[in-house]
Amino acid sequence: MGHRHLLTAIPSTILVALVACTSVLAETLPVTAPEKVGMSKARLDQITTVFKEEIDKNQLPGAVIGVVRRGQLVYFESLGYRDPTSKDAMPANAIFAIASMTKPMVSIAIMMLHDEGKLLLSDPVGKFLPALADRKVGVVKGDTLETVAAIHQPTVQDLLRHTSGFTYGGRGDTPVHKLWPASSGTSGTTMTSQEFVATLAKAPLLYQPGTVWDYSLSVDVLGLIVEAVSGKPLAAFLQERLWTPLGMVDTGFSVPEAKKARHAQAFANDPRNGKPQFVLQADGKPLKFDCGGGCAMSTAPDYLRFARMLANGGTLDGKRIIAPRTLAMMTTDQLGADVRARTTSPVLPKGYGFGLGFAVRTQPGIAAFAGSEGDYYWGGAYGTYFWVDPKEQLTAVLMAAAPGEIRAQNVPTLRNLVMQAITE
Repeated sequence: MGHRHLLTAIPSTILVALVACTSVLAETLPVTAPEKVGMSKARLDQITTVFKEEIDKNQLPGAVIGVVRRGQLVYFESLGYRDPTSKDAMPANAIFAIASMTKPMVSIAIMMLHDEGKLLLSDPVGKFLPALADRKVGVVKGDTLETVAAIHQPTVQDLLRHTSGFTYGGRGDTPVHKLWPASSGTSGTTMTSQEFVATLAKAPLLYQPGTVWDYSLSVDVLGLIVEAVSGKPLAAFLQERLWTPLGMVDTGFSVPEAKKARHAQAFANDPRNGKPQFVLQADGKPLKFDCGGGCAMSTAPDYLRFARMLANGGTLDGKRIIAPRTLAMMTTDQLGADVRARTTSPVLPKGYGFGLGFAVRTQPGIAAFAGSEGDYYWGGAYGTYFWVDPKEQLTAVLMAAAPGEIRAQNVPTLRNLVMQAITE
């Protein structure tokens, strides 16, 4: 059910928190009739209808969705339940594990240091993390894993665009994959940063750097480069340079005790296949290091502020976060036809290249969902997603604790429903 229709259906304590959050959002972002910015309210309301149907069918516990066009908030709904077991209503400021939606924020942090002259995109990773210098590339010959010299060492640019030769151990079963940590979340909860780097130092690269796009632990390494260059923990740097300036009051690498009543929970089992589901930090297990590739928590209002900053060319409410030309470089395809031709990962859909931290649409067609040439996005494994469409002056955020198969339906469905609501 939408948050505007809950006034008689939810406990007073949740209602107070919900109204407070909605009021804060209204104070920081103008709320307007969609028709004033070329969108249809009736068509936007189809988002509520479609997602509520999934909630009513117990396919989705709940969601918080926001859409902004031309700087105006045109749609914001909290639907369903924060906790599908207790049936607590979904508050507008529910806190979600955003997994890989951590990556764009860390990529912005790296480019802040780039703009300050503290690093170059061409710098080798080993310059900042000596244990990761002199990387070799794995070559499987029969039952033997051998290594050969890298054509060039992985660079900061390679990390940003996932062409470093690094990988996720959980995304393959080759002898090389077996030597890499399975995921960002697994790394962050089971290793210290020193142990993480030591593990990576022993693993050969999967590909020659700069030749293949392969989704990987690259951004976790970028987070450690932020720490090495700034001399601060990643969380502290992001808090000081990004989250506080943008007014992202509920974003961090943990959920404080006082906010745990807002922590969104997933179904215990995937409603489609019955398999157990996992969402990072749902069990309260602390992180051992701030993993920049997938360990942050956030809310729809917070992430909308981050996305609006991007849509505004790097600034929000008079505060410049990143230089406009730098952001333009980040949101331009950095792969080229030769790299894309060797890339088969389903994580990067057809019609998209990759910039420095974002998937970037390279043409109007090919992709199997609505969008515009030049739009850019990323999502998280636990059911979250956002995109920015500069051509349409539009951004949208989906927050859901839904790590199962339904993610593959929710994302294109939302994109299509938002785009079909544009009337001019």
